[in-house]
Amino acid sequence: MRLKLIQGFGAVAFGVKDNGFSFFLLIFYNQVLGMDAALVSVALLIALLVDAVVDPILGNLSDRTYTRWGRRLPWLYAAPIPLAFCWVLLWSPPSGEAPSFAGLLGIAIAVRLLLSACEVPSISLVPEITADYDERTTLFRYRAMGGWIGGLGMMVLAYTVFMPGAEGLLQQDGYFVFGIFGAVLMAASVIGSALGQHKLVARLPATKPAPFTIKGAFSEITEAFSERAFLIFAVGGLAAYVHQGMTFSITNYLNLFVWQLTRAQLILYPLVLFASVVLMFVMIGPLHRRFGKAKSAGLAMIVGTSIGITPFALLLLGFWPQPGSTASTGLFYGFVLIANSLGTISLVSATSMIAEIVEAFEERTNRRAEGSFYSGNWLVQKCATGAGIFMSGQIISLSQLATDASPGTVPQGVITDLVIYYCGAMLLLAVIAAWWLARFPISREDHEARVNRLAERRMRENRDAVAAAPDAPFAQEGILPAPQK
Repeated sequence: MRLKLIQGFGAVAFGVKDNGFSFFLLIFYNQVLGMDAALVSVALLIALLVDAVVDPILGNLSDRTYTRWGRRLPWLYAAPIPLAFCWVLLWSPPSGEAPSFAGLLGIAIAVRLLLSACEVPSISLVPEITADYDERTTLFRYRAMGGWIGGLGMMVLAYTVFMPGAEGLLQQDGYFVFGIFGAVLMAASVIGSALGQHKLVARLPATKPAPFTIKGAFSEITEAFSERAFLIFAVGGLAAYVHQGMTFSITNYLNLFVWQLTRAQLILYPLVLFASVVLMFVMIGPLHRRFGKAKSAGLAMIVGTSIGITPFALLLLGFWPQPGSTASTGLFYGFVLIANSLGTISLVSATSMIAEIVEAFEERTNRRAEGSFYSGNWLVQKCATGAGIFMSGQIISLSQLATDASPGTVPQGVITDLVIYYCGAMLLLAVIAAWWLARFPISREDHEARVNRLAERRMRENRDAVAAAPDAPFAQEGILPAPQK
């Protein structure tokens, strides 16, 4: 339990960052600082793409790190403090006014690169710690819980402490405090989690990697990303993460202008999301035991999206209470509870599936590459999230929502266009994601058989090493456990 909680705490930093970028950054730079929504979304998309390209290099460097503290811990101690300073700068431009396009782009890239230097090594520890199919899911659901607690905690504080006035999310001063608090929390999360796992993972790696070269790094990255299971995951994950990125980045627009939620009603929103994550936490284990990770991911994605867009369809058809009323808000939150729970199940299942690719790759190449695969996951996620934010910006622009719009005064034609564009894109992405994720080729049985084969191969290699040099010390024991029963 201590390890689960420490792993979960390490994901709080990612939750803070993801919540800030997905829920607040677009509306802050667009509605508060006055930058064009389409321009902001382009800057965030470029930042994500740059980060995504650099991520595999960070993952490869993490895999190659060779210290007495292991491969991951040096990164987790070095990156958090610079990340905290950049996070503050993102929410408090030096002039107090909207920065230039290049200024926003530069600080967004810095934040994302530093966050990757924390998150890729942190999440790569999971398949190193255990090879068990279900234990990996358990650690990932604790990480998911930690990430959501970090993100939703910041959302609650934004609504109630940092921006509590009549202007709510549209007041600039609150975002400065939002940035300061988030920076401290992110640094404490990463460093605290690393310290908590130090004794468990701080050891010299079993083999010393070759010196780093750009050519060698890209060769290893290309080899890892050519793994069939990873390619199938990447297609489904791409659509799933675009789906998530668009949902998060447009949520505040939908809540304010479509559902016309009051400040008191908005405060309940993160609580509903947290309840949905608790529901995920309870449901995901039985679903994986019944259907496996791949089918659970696909089924949850398509069912969750169908439930999530139902309120919008009923609203357009005239079968929904008046937006802003207690009945409307209560019904809407009920749908959000189920839809977000299923969506989170899909994404946590997909993240856990990557851990099984590690052993498939090791069996083929005799090399472990956790950092490369999870940086590949971030490459897919960040490209997709950037595309989702970009799509949100274009949907807002196409619907002709004014930059100074007020809830309750937006023309019905604008609301209709906004809803139709959003729901159509969400349904299409969900179908693509479900189709590919359900076809992931590694089942529980495949994974357990592979772990046994790898353990047996490792024991044979140790016996051969002893036979060849009987006076030499035993080869360092590997990470994988003995064959499973």
